[in-house]
Amino acid sequence: MKREILVYPDKRLREESRDVEAFDERLHALLEDMKETMYAHEGIGLAAIQIGVPKNVLIINLLNEENEQEPEDLYEMVNPVLLDGDGLTTYQEGCLSVPGYYDEVQRKKEIKVRYFDRDGNKIEREFDGLMAIAFQHELDHLKGHLFIEKLSYLKRKKFEKDWKKKIKAGS
Repeated sequence: MKREILVYPDKRLREESRDVEAFDERLHALLEDMKETMYAHEGIGLAAIQIGVPKNVLIINLLNEENEQEPEDLYEMVNPVLLDGDGLTTYQEGCLSVPGYYDEVQRKKEIKVRYFDRDGNKIEREFDGLMAIAFQHELDHLKGHLFIEKLSYLKRKKFEKDWKKKIKAGS
């Protein structure tokens, strides 16, 4: 079922998510809803908190060379943890919870992560490139943070001013 995505400044986006304890049908239903919602909004990642569920669950599905998302490339990550990171990279990020706004954000270039799949199997992986960026972006959501918080003071002030105008205009 496609769910509504919370949009900044919704206070629920600031909520810190909690670990999943039961790898059951409710978790599987949440993952299916997240997948349907992310695809419907043409996103490449989604954290459960973005649909109002404060659980440590995120999904990522990057586009392939044909600009399509393949089901076999979908990552479902439950209780994800960033174990290590190296180097820095800058990438222009956007967010389904801050629609229409993009800006440069600096993150770790290479990361090592641990998470569980939908059945509770523990997985450790190393990511780089856009996958590393997307993971860090979604993990921030689970901690109650948005990518706009990583902007410089001046960029953040400009964003806030422009965003208020956008909301007032009703777009």
